[in-house]
Amino acid sequence: MAHLAMVGIPAVSHVLPGIEVVRELVARGHRVTYANDPAVADLITATGAELVPVASTLPVADNDWPADPIAAMSLFLDDAVQALPQLRAVYDADPADLYLYDIGAYAARALAEAQGRPLLQLSPTFVAWEGYDEEVAAGLWALPGAGAYRARFASWLAGSGAVTTDVDAFSGRPEQALALIPRAMQPHADRVDAGAVTFVGPCYGPLREQEGWTRPPGADRVLLISLGSAYTRQPAFYRECLAAFGGLPGWHVVLQIGRHTDPGELGEIPANVEVHPWVPQRAILEQADAFVTHAGMGGCGEGLAAGVPMIAVPQAAEQFLNADRLVELGVARRVDTADATAEVLRAALTGLVADPEVARRLARLRAEARAEGGTTRAADLIEGLLEGA
Repeated sequence: MAHLAMVGIPAVSHVLPGIEVVRELVARGHRVTYANDPAVADLITATGAELVPVASTLPVADNDWPADPIAAMSLFLDDAVQALPQLRAVYDADPADLYLYDIGAYAARALAEAQGRPLLQLSPTFVAWEGYDEEVAAGLWALPGAGAYRARFASWLAGSGAVTTDVDAFSGRPEQALALIPRAMQPHADRVDAGAVTFVGPCYGPLREQEGWTRPPGADRVLLISLGSAYTRQPAFYRECLAAFGGLPGWHVVLQIGRHTDPGELGEIPANVEVHPWVPQRAILEQADAFVTHAGMGGCGEGLAAGVPMIAVPQAAEQFLNADRLVELGVARRVDTADATAEVLRAALTGLVADPEVARRLARLRAEARAEGGTTRAADLIEGLLEGA
């Protein structure tokens, strides 16, 4: 029995992609500790893993993220600086045989390198490709404040015990990574280092009874609308959705509004619409006929795995790239929030579900995503690293 340590951040969109891998490793008899903020303790302990409480300073509770990308990146660095001593207080006395870590958990890599232990990144989103530094990162480093951020990062690395002290290599070039996404969602997949990154696709477990959802009698088609867990304070957008899809013949609509929107702000709810702060998204998608999504990578993966056409309404960060990728794959329409009128949304839905080519592409992509191996393959590869360590 090996000791595996997963180190994450308390954003639900970063915890959920790998949680079934953790559950599978526990089921195989390994001791798994999971270092994260107690805010996500319930998700972690439900897998059988041991929670290692590590307080986070990331603003996930109130979703108060700065719009400036350098300021947002600085929050992750600040979190790493204060998390590393917390990790060392536990793992210096009880080191793991293998460290698994989220892309935002910089302190995990510093810890593993300082201890000389193997580590593996579990990426919930796309990874860097050959040319990424010139095509994407260079634009970030030209922004105001980037120089000071990089200098502070380098200074922290120099005193952290990490072996890798180059900021770009440390933050964006893991030696080994599992990408928990469909390879189809990876930009420039042909330029990703296959020796370092393995695409295993979305990692799911069996749907559990508490995650069930029943399609209402008489619902010819089901539409799910969800902007995920973070960017859900969008009452005006939800009202446009109600105007677009409320009363649409044959359609039953499930609208998730998150915990930041009061249902009273939506006005009258049409009879064919159910509104919730949270829904069992994957269970609904398995029965759905279309999906309005913010194009977070988790939602994109679930949509492709379920073979559901999507209307992508990106809200922040990489969601714009994800939305464009879905359009490139021929399975989605991108509608930016400012353009998301009832008429535009309704036309997008009608066009998607009426196009037989969309259905053919989705069937192929669904088969490809499922063939990537998911949870079982991810756990097998992790155990393979243990054997080679």
